Amino acid sequence: MTRPTDKTRGTTALPQSRYSSLRKAAIDDGWDSLQALYEDAQPLPTQVTELQARSVISRNQSPDVPFEQSLNPYQGCEHGCIYCFARPSHAFHDLSPGLDFETQLYAKTNAAKILAAEFAKPGYTPKTLALGMNTDAYQPLEARYGITRQILEVCLEHRHPVSIVTKGRLILRDQDLLQALARDNLIQVMLSLTSMDPALKRSLEPRAAGPQARLQVIRQLRDAGIPVGALLAPVIPWINDDQIESLIDAAAAAGAQQIGWVLLRLPLEVAPLFRDWLERHYPQRAAHVMSLIQQAHGGKDYDARFGHRMRGNGPYVALLKQRVLLRARKHGLSVESGRNSLNAQAFRRRPNQSELPL
Repeated sequence: MTRPTDKTRGTTALPQSRYSSLRKAAIDDGWDSLQALYEDAQPLPTQVTELQARSVISRNQSPDVPFEQSLNPYQGCEHGCIYCFARPSHAFHDLSPGLDFETQLYAKTNAAKILAAEFAKPGYTPKTLALGMNTDAYQPLEARYGITRQILEVCLEHRHPVSIVTKGRLILRDQDLLQALARDNLIQVMLSLTSMDPALKRSLEPRAAGPQARLQVIRQLRDAGIPVGALLAPVIPWINDDQIESLIDAAAAAGAQQIGWVLLRLPLEVAPLFRDWLERHYPQRAAHVMSLIQQAHGGKDYDARFGHRMRGNGPYVALLKQRVLLRARKHGLSVESGRNSLNAQAFRRRPNQSELPL
């Protein structure tokens, strides 16, 4: 199912949850009812459900990601990035990974309280907490709820290491906390960069900050003494791969200290959503784009194996690796790989207030 085009959203498609036992299809009954429905339809507003989470730390043993535990303050993301690998997670709420992922959001309003209780447990071992790895912790919703700031306050109080990947300018609001964390080597920030072309950015990531705004974030964080890098994610064949060098140049000029990159990932429902986007925006390139993606994944749209899913392999991928390495070397930038080296030794345990004697 689709809705009328809304240029402020990443998709118009409403594919059903893969777990739904029912299937719906819009059928024209000959009375122009679909046309009338679409003509009267208004852009979908963002709706938020507040959650009281029982736990907030997700742990993994994936060898190809640079963190062992993460926290996502929000589920769903208003940025509307058409390529977002987290879209399929909305199926667990019996919602569409398409438009619902961008408009039906969840906010974990007690996340900071639960995190503080987790840190207070005698058996807790401090390891870098990756913030917003599924959905952006600084999406527009954060301006209203401030959950990410509350989490950073808890991390600062406990001297707990935290890393952030974002494409949101709102992170500058929390510069004071980030500076305090940086003094003890407790913070690493990566700004996601996809294109220097505002028009391409708008179609790929309709509600995310523009390219110049993200570069300004890098510049301001670096000037404030906060470790910051740039993540070229995703690299999309024949869509933005021609900008690899210019993106690294711009990131270096803004003060980025390291570079990372990820090839486009198309798990589950993301593949048909991205194919639909391609046909709408780049129909003349669509077949070639998908051919190169499939060449990197053994003939499939996606291969989820650890060590492969982030970048794939083959001649095209080898060329991308060389281009990133050569350009990063030109600017003296490190290329992100493996676990980070943030300071876990400064951690200080605070008692859980609910367990203190009266």
